Amino acid sequence: MRKYLLFGALTLSLSFVAQAQTLINGAGATFPAPIYTKWFSKYAAVDTNIHINYQPAGSGAGIAQVTSGTVDFGASDMPMADDAIAKAKIKVLHFPSVMGGVVPTYNIPGVTVQLNFSQQALVGIFLGKITKWNDPAIASVNKGVNLPNENITVVHRADGSGTTFVFTDFLSTASPEWASPKGPGKGATVNWPVGLASKGSDGVTGLLKQQKYSIGYVELIFAATNKLLYGKVQNKAGQFIQASPESVAAAAASSMKTMPADFRVSIVNAPGRTAYPLSTFTWLLIPAEIRDATKKKALVSFLNWMLTTGQDDCESLDYVRLPKDVITQELKAIAEIH
Repeated sequence: MRKYLLFGALTLSLSFVAQAQTLINGAGATFPAPIYTKWFSKYAAVDTNIHINYQPAGSGAGIAQVTSGTVDFGASDMPMADDAIAKAKIKVLHFPSVMGGVVPTYNIPGVTVQLNFSQQALVGIFLGKITKWNDPAIASVNKGVNLPNENITVVHRADGSGTTFVFTDFLSTASPEWASPKGPGKGATVNWPVGLASKGSDGVTGLLKQQKYSIGYVELIFAATNKLLYGKVQNKAGQFIQASPESVAAAAASSMKTMPADFRVSIVNAPGRTAYPLSTFTWLLIPAEIRDATKKKALVSFLNWMLTTGQDDCESLDYVRLPKDVITQELKAIAEIH
């Protein structure tokens, strides 16, 4: 009898702890999902009263859910546009969390080297105008590589994606045709001229592995984790640059002298010989007003931790830590949460 009483008391105690723990829900970008998962797990040991749940549903979903109030915070690889901010029922603050690179990745049987991609070659491929892997636009910057006379299969995202925004933002800066009113333009979703679609970075990665002679775009960490080949990309200075912490940091340093007060900035196709042209910040989207005092305190504490201790996890997961001056600016901006 005593054993059952003790068991009952223990169960009641555990139930009380579970009930006392505050659940914070977030959703959004797949790009930072690996580091967010690590951060939220580590932060659970810092504040045992808080559990942060994150669903990597895509940047478009992150923006939609945080502005509608169905989650406590969102995440996006693209800053909210002016019209989206104007239409939102609540004020949302942008907090850069890390930087990273989007890479063109490919599956070409027999080709095991890192390819070079000129800006115009990527534009041509994704417009459907370059259709063979041995096209001169590709072969001319990959001397000595035996590129096959095979059709190129384009793979792209099906869902609203910040990764798509970064990639199409880059293509828009590289090509007046892409950026024109009749072209695909830039956005979380665009009207792709060609290609197969899959949802999420995991979906694109899976499709790339299945489809021979395919090309797509994913975040660097997804290419590295899934052992996908990814290419160097020609930057604004004409150099072919590999995505790396150094080249992404160079893009940030050369493209902005000061961070805008609202932290909404693009660093694609930045000037500078060492800048990687498909670089980006990714943002946490936090409501300016949080009425639940416990959740407000928890999110404020997490943001402070993320911008200090959390940055030490960046390089191990192929992300790039934020510039020091950006961190300083963000730490001050946290005070806007009320």
